[in-house]
Amino acid sequence: KDLSVEKRIEYAKAITEASRRLADLISNILKLNKLENQQIFPTNETFNLSEQLCECLLNYENIWEEKEIEIETDIEDDVMITTDPEMLSIVWNNLFSNAFKFTGKNGKVSLSLKSENEYAIIKISDTGIGISKEVGKHIFDKFYQGDTSHATQGNGLGLALVKRIIDITGSDILVESSLNVGTTFTVKMQRSKND
Repeated sequence: KDLSVEKRIEYAKAITEASRRLADLISNILKLNKLENQQIFPTNETFNLSEQLCECLLNYENIWEEKEIEIETDIEDDVMITTDPEMLSIVWNNLFSNAFKFTGKNGKVSLSLKSENEYAIIKISDTGIGISKEVGKHIFDKFYQGDTSHATQGNGLGLALVKRIIDITGSDILVESSLNVGTTFTVKMQRSKND
């Protein structure tokens, strides 16, 4: 009763944010557990990867505007793939989330999609803080967080989920990074046979 309106709002925001992080953690643990115990069976749908990537990227428009991040895209039209679209969106959202989280004000995030023979090659790059070689060895491990300064913004499960989905869908993921220069994640996926 003795709290000012400002303090009440501040505390309510802190509780809301903590609740959101806890909900995200539980959701990611459940997803990863199901994936690891093969309780999730991916559906196979043929869909437009070009459109899915653009839609996922646009989810971060508020963040890139707020941080004045430059967006660079080079997306080939109508690249079709056959896999589970919902699972794959988890991959893109985690990679974009990290790119924007670790890229400072006035940095740059890039997205490219190209067809190479029977494969679709997706690159998500940033000019963020980068990853050391030592951290790079563990980034796909559960609960591992290489940059503890951003620990409150994540739970160390995002890239573990990404890796599990990439494995389940028979795709490949590669990370290249330099400290204080940036990071590029490259995903290589099989294109649809009729593409």
